Amino acid sequence: MRFASLTPLLAPRSIAILGASQDPIRIGGRPIAYMKERGFAGPILPVNPNRDRVQGLRAYPTLADVPGEVDAAIIAVPGAAAEQAVADCIAKGVKAAIMFTAGFAEVDEAGAAVQARFTAAAKAAGMRLLGPNALGLFNARLGYYPIFSSSFENGWPHPGRIGIASQSGAYGTHLFALARDRRLGTPILVTTGNEADVTLGEAIGWLAEDPETDVIVAYSEGVRDAPSFLAAIETARRAQKPVAMIKVGRSALGARAARSHTASIAGDDAVTDAVLRDAGVFRARNTEELLDVAEVSTRRIYPVGNTLGVVTISGGAGVLISDAAEAVGLAMPPMPEEAQARLKALVPFSSSVNPVDCTAQAFNDMSVIGRFAESMLGDGGYTSAIAFFTQVGASRSIAPSLRKQLDATVAKFPDRLFILSVTGPDETIRAWQDGGYLVFEDPTRAVGALAAMGRFGEAFARPAASAPMLANPPDLPAASPDEAEAKRILAAIGIASPEEVLCASAEAAAAAADRLGFPVAMKLVSPDVLHKSEIGGVKLGLEDAESVRSAHDEIVANAARHAPEARVAGVLVTPMVSGGVECVIGVTRDPVFGPVAMVGLGGVFVEVLRDVCLRLCPFGEAEALAMIRSLRGFPLLHGARGRPRMDVAALAAALSRLSCFAASAGPRLAGVEVNPLMVLPEGRGALALDAVLTLED
Repeated sequence: MRFASLTPLLAPRSIAILGASQDPIRIGGRPIAYMKERGFAGPILPVNPNRDRVQGLRAYPTLADVPGEVDAAIIAVPGAAAEQAVADCIAKGVKAAIMFTAGFAEVDEAGAAVQARFTAAAKAAGMRLLGPNALGLFNARLGYYPIFSSSFENGWPHPGRIGIASQSGAYGTHLFALARDRRLGTPILVTTGNEADVTLGEAIGWLAEDPETDVIVAYSEGVRDAPSFLAAIETARRAQKPVAMIKVGRSALGARAARSHTASIAGDDAVTDAVLRDAGVFRARNTEELLDVAEVSTRRIYPVGNTLGVVTISGGAGVLISDAAEAVGLAMPPMPEEAQARLKALVPFSSSVNPVDCTAQAFNDMSVIGRFAESMLGDGGYTSAIAFFTQVGASRSIAPSLRKQLDATVAKFPDRLFILSVTGPDETIRAWQDGGYLVFEDPTRAVGALAAMGRFGEAFARPAASAPMLANPPDLPAASPDEAEAKRILAAIGIASPEEVLCASAEAAAAAADRLGFPVAMKLVSPDVLHKSEIGGVKLGLEDAESVRSAHDEIVANAARHAPEARVAGVLVTPMVSGGVECVIGVTRDPVFGPVAMVGLGGVFVEVLRDVCLRLCPFGEAEALAMIRSLRGFPLLHGARGRPRMDVAALAAALSRLSCFAASAGPRLAGVEVNPLMVLPEGRGALALDAVLTLED
């Protein structure tokens, strides 16, 4: 098991408490009280130099005085004593420590230095460290509660197979409390605090490998260690365990708050979004949606090619559900015509297309509802279904007979996701839930959760992507190159450019243009000027030698006026290229995840509409093609409105090669942008018309 080193932390055989308190509501006392009450089977070993007994248990003056081996230890001592406590744990051979103590990297540089020292010592000794500034964790299956949250005063975790991993302690227990109140079983919670050692990714990974966990819920403020995080979510995907996550820090304000709270790096949110999407993680917009997805995931039905069928007594609700389904991309194909005819014969004034509206008149004969529901699942073949019966489904006069009809129908289709949308008294809703039904008052929430199940199914069905690499990647120059040199590097990885000539004089430019053929484009070549058009460094559509000479002199003069310190290599002359679609491909180095590739349509599509797709490097041509097809503007490449189809395969090849180059180039490569990349008609390839390659010093 890749993440097995966390087992002594999450499932120890014994635990010591440094800073143990007699008071069961103090930070050093709550874990002892909780574990005594919940029956932790192993030794609970309080360490307190001032007491012989703590909460009825024998106490020891130092950790060294504790007999036998200690798997895990809680460090609940003042900040000044924390470093020594870590040293004591190392000397004792403790396998994992949970540090409640705060005041380190989340506060200032001095605290960060202390944290770095004791973390390095723990890692050198092979001791896993959770925190510091951690609220703790619990594993209710073992009665193990090394945590000081007061949330258990309102109830203990329900049995179940949902695990929670959270960087925030308070919000992690908030998730647990909400799940408990919804009667969702969350027997394991891990909160990671500052993540000096144990990361959120590792906690997710351990849950992914835990045979008793089926669903993983996570709260993240920033990814501390990208490799372990990516390995964890891939482990979950391969195990077909859904991961639903709230990742905060979408806004600049939110990102700053995340850094001050847990000393995390939020990273670029668009990159994070792409990483989670490609890995099959569901990114929830809010806590309600997170728990909705977790609840439906407990059914362990993840349909590929998910479709939604709806049976309703309200036409209005049917429209509402249809709108919600379209918004999240959940298909609602119509019922087969033969089935529609049979339903019309049953209730002539019904709507039998999908949504299937049997109207409230069906309650005069409950068997009609059963036949409508069975036809929807059987004849329609929908993988997911919503039955909307509003408060009627919870009425005392109707609910029992309705339940009988639905029980018989649902039993015939155990492989389908079926959600009941009713509202009523808690005891009636609970009766439906106890009968095995998923119940949502708001049918649009049900739609969102069902759509997530389809996305999980598609992610689980996807084979692991290969990571291609370039056989002989070109060497990087000593400094950021100019456009001409950048294009030579791109040509070495298979991204071609039009023939072009670097000229040092107006006469040389005119001669080059005459040889290349008019019309031509001319551009300033300088590694110090990235946006050449903004200083008058680009001239297009030049038709004769005289205009070329004038353009050369004007470009040089503009550079001297607007960028007098810039190094100028000359002026590039190249033929005008037309008849294609301008696109942009590029790479940026994310501070968390490393090189990330981007593709989009050029011009206003990238500048204004932000119609781009991102993906971690490297990836193959199949993944590149999927990125291109995801663009809203893809029809422009695919022959919309009678236009010729463009060479999408060439665009995908260029994008994949660029991603492989970025992955092999190392951290000196800060970014690459090819804009525009002119994609020509099918079979004619793609040409880089401009290129910028940026290197770190």
